[in-house]
Amino acid sequence: MSGSVRIGRVFGVPLRMHWSVPVLVILLAYGLGRRTLPTWTPGHSDSVYVLASAVGAVLLMGSLLLHEAAHAVAARRKGVPVEDVTLWALGGVTKMGRPRTAAVALLVALSGPLTSLAIGGAALGAGIGFHALSGAAVPTAVLVWLGWANLFLGVFNLLPAAPLDGGRVVQAFLWWRTGDRDRAERAAGRSGQVLGVLLMAGGWVAFLRGNTGGLWLMLIGLFVVITASAERQRARLATALRGVRVSDAMSSPAVTGPDWLTVARFIDEVAAQAGHSALPLLDFEGRPSGLVDVRRLAAVPSERREALRVREVATPLSQCTTAAPDDLLNDVLDRTRTSAGIRILVMDNSHLQGIITAHDVSRLLQRHTLAGRTGS
Repeated sequence: MSGSVRIGRVFGVPLRMHWSVPVLVILLAYGLGRRTLPTWTPGHSDSVYVLASAVGAVLLMGSLLLHEAAHAVAARRKGVPVEDVTLWALGGVTKMGRPRTAAVALLVALSGPLTSLAIGGAALGAGIGFHALSGAAVPTAVLVWLGWANLFLGVFNLLPAAPLDGGRVVQAFLWWRTGDRDRAERAAGRSGQVLGVLLMAGGWVAFLRGNTGGLWLMLIGLFVVITASAERQRARLATALRGVRVSDAMSSPAVTGPDWLTVARFIDEVAAQAGHSALPLLDFEGRPSGLVDVRRLAAVPSERREALRVREVATPLSQCTTAAPDDLLNDVLDRTRTSAGIRILVMDNSHLQGIITAHDVSRLLQRHTLAGRTGS
């Protein structure tokens, strides 16, 4: 997600934070400290409310993190690749591959809401127990607020519409019943589009009636519509590429360059003539060693280009997506890190056969569309 920075790892998965997270924490703390706590526990000083609301907001963000971490852990245990977890103003996003079975899809989908419901129940129980033991009103109120917030998060995420977890549950069920994952994804995406429109309409009505929270509801609805539409498009892509082999999509031969050249020489002798946005690199023995993005080359300061080798600014082969010519393209795309674009190195016994880019995939889709129209 653009606008996010990596801040660490959670359960071995890279953790990223969007710039909107601190804004969300401030808004949550403001609402809790200025409205909720003074209403529930009147008579305390402003400093008490400020401290308690800050703690409550941070605990809620921690709960959101655990919700997404549950998805990531469940996915990795079932062999689904997980790229990263990103926290942002509307909660969190776990970027992962597509589960290979309906059972795995169901498990991954339910892990997040069940975690939120468990945290909500534990927080409510802790609040009741803390009040019984100490009678302290403010900590009790924070725990109760945290509990209800997590219960709401768990229930809301179980609504049957993608990209919410409930939509994933519906998708897994339809996949199990029909045996067609792509059709199930399209159906879940359609339900997400409908829900998103309803949320935006409800938010607009609430805003017209003077409730500023309607703007937040409209934003959530817009996010749901956009994400659901993207998922329906991905399902269409998977349908169009069903049965297509990697060898059918690759550009061959790929334009390559020596990895031992300086950045300056590589730009002049290879990149300037190639006309591609990314170029595979070969070592002294002619074996692939990585992939260099032309934009990264251009970002190298001119005074360093004569001393810096191109392999030092390239993505090493170990971090590139590779595939064999006979692999199914859909399977390879499932494990491709699409945040950097579609760039797949096609390898056969350590020899580079070609490369697949987004342009190659687009070309296949156009061919599939033309074939469909011709046959209709």
